[in-house]
Amino acid sequence: VSSSSSSSSSSFFFFFSSSSSSSSSWCWCCPETVEVKMEAASLEHLVVLYRSEDYLVVNKHWDIRIDSKFWAEERTVQKQLRHHFPQLADPATYYGFRFCHQLDFSTSGALCVALNKAAAGRAYHCFKNRLVTKAYLALVRGSVIDEKMTIDAAIGKNSTEGKTHMMCVEGTDGCENPKPSLTELTVLEYGTYDGDPVTKVLLQPRTGRTHQLRVHCTSIGHPIVGDYTYSLGSDNSPYRMMLHAYLLRIPLEQEPLQVTAPDPFLPTADPKWTPHRKVRTVERLVEDILLRPLAEEAESLEECPCEEKRICPEETEETKIECQRWLSEWPVD
Repeated sequence: VSSSSSSSSSSFFFFFSSSSSSSSSWCWCCPETVEVKMEAASLEHLVVLYRSEDYLVVNKHWDIRIDSKFWAEERTVQKQLRHHFPQLADPATYYGFRFCHQLDFSTSGALCVALNKAAAGRAYHCFKNRLVTKAYLALVRGSVIDEKMTIDAAIGKNSTEGKTHMMCVEGTDGCENPKPSLTELTVLEYGTYDGDPVTKVLLQPRTGRTHQLRVHCTSIGHPIVGDYTYSLGSDNSPYRMMLHAYLLRIPLEQEPLQVTAPDPFLPTADPKWTPHRKVRTVERLVEDILLRPLAEEAESLEECPCEEKRICPEETEETKIECQRWLSEWPVD
């Protein structure tokens, strides 16, 4: 692991490079020494958590879009990458970089970028077959009573006038085409934010619906702190929405990738957050999460060594369209 600065004194890079020659080892990056700051996003400030010939994982800032088709959008992750890694941009693609997945504008954390079309295809199949493990840290309003819970509520598009940019749970007026959605919530700490009771939780989405974590937390009466949209504009005092992509695990055959993005919800980073009682550590919980899929995968391989017999979720029309859209923007390498 090494860190280095660019020509600008305000920028900070944290690199973790690993050889992909060994397919049996996992590439771990857990940069707990990276400084978490409350400063606004800029082109110069980009934190790189992991880098190899095929992939780049960055710690996305909390107030920046991944990409934008609007030329006036001055700050995007796409433009940050072009600024620092112009040699990696593919001029034949629309955005120049192939983002393997999405994070909302207000969500920070681990974001994976494929550096060529073949690598993007390998990552896409892991996401499509639901082999990717993701876990998010969040501060939610109120004290969550159940320390472990599964939120099982279908999510659809909100067709209500003035809310068409939002999603909603099934049963909400104007909820269109709700689809099964599942989120696991585990309490980490109880405390206060700016004097109000909040709970620090780890959220593990089992499905990948738009705004899933935000909608599910709101549906159980514990909205995410600083979620301006789903509080209908009332929760506007925090400096950001408190949702962070902490863990990303992609079981790529040649380059298994595991990355954690530093926890930004610490009293040292934000003095308004005051922990009162710790239930469990995020490190121990993540260890447990990572052990389960590995054990299940090993058991599955023992029972069914033939690759063709492995059962994968059916590719939906939605994922087919998404894949076709991605491929239409990428030239054949």
